[in-house]
Amino acid sequence: MKYVIIGAGVAGVEGAKVIRSHDKEGEILMVSADTQIHSRCMLHKFISGERDEKGLDFTEEGFFEQYRIGWKKGVKVQRIDTEKREVYLDTGEAVSYDKLLLACGADSFIPPVGQLREASNVYGLRNLSDAQAIVAEAKKANQVLVIGSGLVGLDAAYGLLERGKQITVVEMANQILPVQLDANGAKAYQEKFEQAGVRFVLGRKASEAQCGEDGRIHKVTLDNGESIPCDMVIVAAGVRPALGCLKDSSIDCGRGVTVDASMKTSAEDVYAAGDITGLSGIWPNAADQGRIAGRSMCGIKDAYTDTYAVKNTINFFGLVTLCVGKIRPEEGDFVQIREDRNQYKRVIEKDGKVEGILLQGDISHAGFWQYLIKNRIDISGIQKDIFAVSYADFYQIGERGKYEWRQEI
Repeated sequence: MKYVIIGAGVAGVEGAKVIRSHDKEGEILMVSADTQIHSRCMLHKFISGERDEKGLDFTEEGFFEQYRIGWKKGVKVQRIDTEKREVYLDTGEAVSYDKLLLACGADSFIPPVGQLREASNVYGLRNLSDAQAIVAEAKKANQVLVIGSGLVGLDAAYGLLERGKQITVVEMANQILPVQLDANGAKAYQEKFEQAGVRFVLGRKASEAQCGEDGRIHKVTLDNGESIPCDMVIVAAGVRPALGCLKDSSIDCGRGVTVDASMKTSAEDVYAAGDITGLSGIWPNAADQGRIAGRSMCGIKDAYTDTYAVKNTINFFGLVTLCVGKIRPEEGDFVQIREDRNQYKRVIEKDGKVEGILLQGDISHAGFWQYLIKNRIDISGIQKDIFAVSYADFYQIGERGKYEWRQEI
């Protein structure tokens, strides 16, 4: 059996490891544009200089030799023929497969604003090559404009602060981290970034950016007419699943590659995992999808069920936040908040069930909250303070069964 994996991120790596654990003799080949295994979550540490390229590698020493995995690195997949079961590379080579795993991730999205897409000093931050280019540019750039204040944008700003850069962050929402946090939780981070010297322009978006004769952007004009001078621009306006190699293939795609619970696509013996699916784009979920795909490719029944909630862990300046589930309360939701100088906690409930939790400062008992949300536990009958409830307030049905509330609470 020959297994081909497109992509060298966590989904592809975990898929390969699982395949090898179940098929000791099969041939496994990984194909990637990346030339080095790296954690995308740690790219800001490379930008800041805290880690080098080797320090971003999340695999064990001798990974490819230990698992007997071949690796064609630094090559791009141009197209896939699912009838012939062949993958065509930009080197002109055709690679055959018996089972195929699509784990090629996502690409940075540069909006069509002025000449942002053409300029030589505009970067996304998605891969190690992006971080390497940003570090090289930062050696001669002092004024940095970051467009977007989500996790990627703040990661870039955080890393460049260590290099002493003047940083302005533009965000079209009225708060930073608009997808991850509520206004109160976001404010705590904004204050810390501002204390470190970052300037935020909220509720505005870039409307014009023209290259100079040198092919570089020297200022970006906002929709209120304000111009922000810059030597370098980092665009953190989201990502798009990397579907380019699937054009003209028989594989169904929507926002991402369409998969069933076993991570199988519409094409026979073709599976997908990670960001290319358009499912939850966080590291643990991508790893889990890769493992499930790997087992499915080996004929072992498994299902991905962790689609219940958004999960994010944020840590800047030593302030840690965990968000699970719904971020924005809607009509009919019941919101409870507890706040003091050391922590901020918010629970969103609906119809007696917890739908979202935000923990900032103290994220202990996070597993308990995730259990409540994932398993849709009815808490409508409890009388005690919701923030004081723990696993001790449950009794378990069966050795590995679900938990139910103790009647006395």
